[in-house]
Amino acid sequence: MIIDLVSLDNAEAKRLVDFAAGLAFGLRGSFDKVATKVFLLSPADVEVSPEERRRIAETGFYAYQ
Repeated sequence: MIIDLVSLDNAEAKRLVDFAAGLAFGLRGSFDKVATKVFLLSPADVEVSPEERRRIAETGFYAYQ
């Protein structure tokens, strides 16, 4: 799941990042920053390649819609 927090102020974004990071940790998933205020959450059984992460960071995830 991609979480876009760009429209939130820093305090709200931090609270959501803390929550999402805890959720990912608790489920043994991963939580990665792909751009400023944009994060990728992945379940434990899903691996996102470095190339795919780089593509998301460079082209933006809206290109996938």
